[in-house]
Amino acid sequence: MLRTRLTTALLLTVALLAAIVTLGFGDYPMSVSQVVRALVDPSTGFDHTVVVEWRLPRVVSALLVGACLGVSGAIFQSLTANPLGSPDVIGFSTGAYTGALIAMTVLGLGLGGATVGAIVGGLGTAAIVYVLAFRQGVLGFRLVVVGVGVTAMMSALNTWLLMRAQLEVALGAAIWGAGSFSLTNATDAWVLGGTLLLATATLRAVAPSLRQLELGDDTSRAHGVRVEPARLALLVIGVVLVAVPTALVGPIAFIALAAPQVAARITRSAGLPLIASAAVGALVLVLADGVAQHALPGGVPVGTVTVVIGGCYLVWLLAAETRRR
Repeated sequence: MLRTRLTTALLLTVALLAAIVTLGFGDYPMSVSQVVRALVDPSTGFDHTVVVEWRLPRVVSALLVGACLGVSGAIFQSLTANPLGSPDVIGFSTGAYTGALIAMTVLGLGLGGATVGAIVGGLGTAAIVYVLAFRQGVLGFRLVVVGVGVTAMMSALNTWLLMRAQLEVALGAAIWGAGSFSLTNATDAWVLGGTLLLATATLRAVAPSLRQLELGDDTSRAHGVRVEPARLALLVIGVVLVAVPTALVGPIAFIALAAPQVAARITRSAGLPLIASAAVGALVLVLADGVAQHALPGGVPVGTVTVVIGGCYLVWLLAAETRRR
């Protein structure tokens, strides 16, 4: 327990330091001391404008989106007892993208409507997966298998929606679908922060049930847990933590998949640690966005970088599982 707390505190500190360093990158480079001074002293003038008004919303959004995805991944991987049971594998991220595409390409609501569409799409997909996987309860393996199938169908639907849309609408939707923080602002950061706080407060009430569910349904019932209501509440929390970031910045792949497993190995905890998963997600995503902005020619959407990270992670995971067997 002490190791987990110390490691989590260290991860959070490193994530914040990475964010401060990232704030100094750009066409107007700044040292760490300049960034800190600009953050705390409005009288620094142009430095304050560059850091606080231009760069800070993007960096804070990256931290918060990474934290949301890390917690969501930990919830779903705990519920499914499967390291592949993350929201981007079992369809919830894809469903959120489908909802946003319908709002933009069919209903013509633009990026503003994409926010509502993504939330509705994510929750709707979660409901479909839950109903299809339900057989006198929901087993983790069945949830993953059904989710993979729903993901394939939603991906096909997304491709069809893009192909039938007008060219300019399809291009805008495709760029948004790559996952990017280029259009984020202070309002988005506040929405993400509020979502994370609300989800965390709700999760505190049901977190003991999550730990019991990790032991199996029969053991959970023996300890007085109402299994299906608890599982459904955790599903809703996990989907919201995916849908809101997807609505604001587009789908960001593999953070929810990798962050909980990395956090568990670093902290050596028995279960998947929620706060440490949030810290790893925040750290990885802020670094990935820094690479996407400044290390690659011309800049690319951050989702492109996370896909590469996710591919490396999957290769490592498969190799580790093979050695274990």
